[in-house]
Amino acid sequence: MSFEEEQESFEHTLLVVREVFVYKIPPRPTSGGYKCGEWLQSDKIWSGRLRVVSCDTRCEIRLEDPNSGELFAACFVHPGQREAAVESVLDSSRYFVLRIEDGRGKHAFIGLGFNERNEAFDFNVALSDHEKYVKREVEKEVGGGGEGGDEGHIDIHPAVNHRLKEGETIRINVKNKTSSGAGMLSAAGLSGGNSGTGKPKTLSLAPPPSGATKIRSPLPPPPNDPVAARMTSTSPGTVPKGAKENSRHSTDALSDLTQLEKNLPPSAGSGSAQTSAAGWAAF
Repeated sequence: MSFEEEQESFEHTLLVVREVFVYKIPPRPTSGGYKCGEWLQSDKIWSGRLRVVSCDTRCEIRLEDPNSGELFAACFVHPGQREAAVESVLDSSRYFVLRIEDGRGKHAFIGLGFNERNEAFDFNVALSDHEKYVKREVEKEVGGGGEGGDEGHIDIHPAVNHRLKEGETIRINVKNKTSSGAGMLSAAGLSGGNSGTGKPKTLSLAPPPSGATKIRSPLPPPPNDPVAARMTSTSPGTVPKGAKENSRHSTDALSDLTQLEKNLPPSAGSGSAQTSAAGWAAF
């Protein structure tokens, strides 16, 4: 057997379903597609195993006897002709219409049914995987013929050795900074380092305020504050304390108590009255 025949005989099974049903279907209607609701239960003609087999670029759907493996019918799906070989019905996702061939140029259409929806889903996935496989192989052949078959080759360059050899040295030039000082003090002119004249630069800070400096208060002092009275007496141009008290007594109506003594009515107990008046005046 040659290599070409051996390659043609290579098969890969994509899917196996243990039990499917085959129906005899009526002719295709003129409008729309097939409907499994029109298939009668009496039209079921066969039940058995289904296998989806990949033969190079061709996919085969084989209906076989589960016990003996005898082939009942086969549907050939050629590249790009899936819709012509396998057609879904309009009213269900579990039923399909297959175009079967006898190998002598004759073909017929039969109905195919699955028990479960997941089996029908796997059937569609197997056909899609085969189409993707054929598409990748075609792209690989087209790309390989145009580029000399080096499409899948990855050119990996050897690693470059950057280590120093014996006797080699590295010279690094570092530019000196012209500015002297350190950090924010240098930027603010407060550094204690040497200036451009070579003399040490001293820090010039304003002296603290002296104790003799008068601090002005935005609010006036209370009237009987002894500290405020002392400060006003020591400040120049102020009026003496005795003069202020005399002027205060002159303006106060209750300062002179002699007038009150004169206006008091005479009584027998003048001595007691005088004593109480004197005590009240003292108060």
